[in-house]
Amino acid sequence: MAKPKTKFCCQECGFETPKWLGKCPGCQAWNSMVEEVETVVKTQGFQSPHLRTQEKPTSIIHIESAREPRVLTDNQELNRVLGGGIVPGSLILVGGDPGIGKSTLLLQTSFALTEKNLKVLYISGEESSRQIKLRADRLEVTSEQLFVLCETNVELILEAVEQEQPDFIVIDSIQTVYHPAIASAPGSVSQVRECTSHFMRIAKTKGIATVLVGHVTKEGAIAGPRLLEHMVDCVLYFEGERHHSYRLLRAVKNRFGSTNEIGIFEMLESGLVEVNNPSELFLSERPIGVSGSTVVASMEGTRPVLVELQALVSPTNFPTPRRMSTGVDHNRLSLIIAVLEKRMGMFLQNQDAFLNVAGGVKLDEPAVDLAIAVSIASSFRDKPTEPYDVVFGEIGLTGEVRGVSRVDQRVKEAQKLGFKRVILPEKSLKGWTQPKGIEIVGVNTVTEALAQALR
Repeated sequence: MAKPKTKFCCQECGFETPKWLGKCPGCQAWNSMVEEVETVVKTQGFQSPHLRTQEKPTSIIHIESAREPRVLTDNQELNRVLGGGIVPGSLILVGGDPGIGKSTLLLQTSFALTEKNLKVLYISGEESSRQIKLRADRLEVTSEQLFVLCETNVELILEAVEQEQPDFIVIDSIQTVYHPAIASAPGSVSQVRECTSHFMRIAKTKGIATVLVGHVTKEGAIAGPRLLEHMVDCVLYFEGERHHSYRLLRAVKNRFGSTNEIGIFEMLESGLVEVNNPSELFLSERPIGVSGSTVVASMEGTRPVLVELQALVSPTNFPTPRRMSTGVDHNRLSLIIAVLEKRMGMFLQNQDAFLNVAGGVKLDEPAVDLAIAVSIASSFRDKPTEPYDVVFGEIGLTGEVRGVSRVDQRVKEAQKLGFKRVILPEKSLKGWTQPKGIEIVGVNTVTEALAQALR
């Protein structure tokens, strides 16, 4: 018998090498190489009937275009993140920290689908049937159409799918499932790749919506190779702090909708409850009359969200001041500080600057630049901003304030929450009807914005 060949595969990026290496040359990760037995599949070349396909190339003009039907759940936040509901035959990957609420969300979603006369198969490789039953009783999500299977062998799982013919499948989690033909351990690159390909084939051929739960690394990314994210149709991240009751569901990849949408939930004893007004939630504990606090109107997909930005500028005795930010790109903070030093004459070279987005939200659009500059200047001069002002706009390197998109939605959201004035770019005043009952102030430079906000 031939000696089985072994290889070392990186569990982070999938890089393969015949020898063990302490550091992966592909992703520069340390101690990520795991030994796997290489399986050789014999083929008969291109004339093999298994490699031939009956489908022929078709002109794109003759392909019928039809909108994908969607199944709406009772959770409007989940529907928004998915792009309008669950698409039959889609493969969805959900990742998040341990204990963040992934299983709770999927169990509640499964029950909501059974209420629409759909058959759901919940497959768990980490919990027993009694543990799932205890959670279901606590959440009050029991139904005759909800079937539970505790199995990790992918062949037995596929047999159960053929027997039950469900409309919706949940795999919790993909790192615990294994294929007996693969010699490596469950959770390895080979096992994850092979098992995901089987579930993808079932989802596409039978039109069954399938959800895969993925573990995450300590950096917050989904564990395993990035190939897993390329194979699925939608990648969702379930974020939030363990010590806070609020959770954020964010779409990173979505072939059937936008990737800029977020869903906000609150974790209660009875399960996850959707938050319909996130702006009011993020501003509920906002202090009044304190320097360094500014409210910004940010767009998360199609939804305007009002969030509080907090800045703290304090003197330092070290030659290199600290620049720390939470929820905003660190490089963006350094750029705005440089603009304030050069264009506004603020001497911040001996000042530590700290910036925080209240509520744990991550803001990545350039429209928050002006609010960051106002917060830093307010803390540096120790002058509080007006408590009923909303600020947004993009800042250029020459100190100008550039226009942003969807201004009318931001202003309407500020008016709905009782704000009295909005400071925005002068270039964004055209093309929309200004509502009554709220003051609109247009600015062209950062100097004008600070003069208006720090009066």
